[in-house]
Amino acid sequence: MLIELALGYPQQLLRVIGHPVTWIGWLIGMLDRFLNRDADGQVWRRIAGIVTALVVLAIVGSIAYLLQHALFRLPFGIFAVALLASTLVAQRSLYRYVADVATALETGGVEAGRAAVSHIVGRDAATLDASGVARAAIESLAENFSDAIVAPVLWTVIAGLPGAAVYKAINTADSMIGHPTKRYAAFGWAAARLDDLVNLPASRLAALFLIAAAATSLRFDVGAAWSAVWQDASRHRSPNAGYPEAAMAGALGLSLAGPRVYAGVKVDDAVMGFGRRDADAADIRRALALFRRADALLIVLLALFVSLFIVRV
Repeated sequence: MLIELALGYPQQLLRVIGHPVTWIGWLIGMLDRFLNRDADGQVWRRIAGIVTALVVLAIVGSIAYLLQHALFRLPFGIFAVALLASTLVAQRSLYRYVADVATALETGGVEAGRAAVSHIVGRDAATLDASGVARAAIESLAENFSDAIVAPVLWTVIAGLPGAAVYKAINTADSMIGHPTKRYAAFGWAAARLDDLVNLPASRLAALFLIAAAATSLRFDVGAAWSAVWQDASRHRSPNAGYPEAAMAGALGLSLAGPRVYAGVKVDDAVMGFGRRDADAADIRRALALFRRADALLIVLLALFVSLFIVRV
């Protein structure tokens, strides 16, 4: 996590060789084109989706295991493994993209905000007013704190580089094919269910870190954060996203989620939190401040865990 905070993923490297997530995405896309045929029935397409998920996980997990095994045999190989694992965490990029939305709203108004938020959410940005843009950015920050930071770190703790890589493969597959559309309802079923499963512990932990972060400053309402998670999180249409979103909403005194529009289709969802709906750029900045505190608490907890492990060894 410290490597990723300090270095991120260099843009030059991204342009030359891409990113591990783009490599995983290429594999998923190839299998999608080859196995997900419109002429096939729903049963076969679901089987094909299960096969796709298993192939992706087997390839990604095997490569990550072999890399870790080979690098651990080298002097200071653990640092090389840490460098690879840092590419699967997204603290810097998440902060930057959400901060860009706040800057866009502050300097360019709602049109600029829509353009900026369209890079981080799947909903129809053109339907959003300024408050909708701000809420979308805050919701994305909360959900991705779980998906892009807490979850890959948790699976790295549990299973090393292979754990993080397999998690990222599942998460990428869900974002690419785990949609309830005509093409992916059957084919992406396995990816969506796996993503729900592997994010269950991280989403609850992310909410707890956000609540704990809220307790460190009078700028946030820790009681409302806890109440929102307790009352609202389980009502979200996602089994996981509601937990960090509710914690964020309560801490900031907002109400998030609710009805949204995806690809021209209105999707009804429960509201997270019981605060105001009229969010703005200042609320995005407050959400980013809460995110930084929660991220710092995660790093401190990991440092204590590692220290205790070293002492015991």
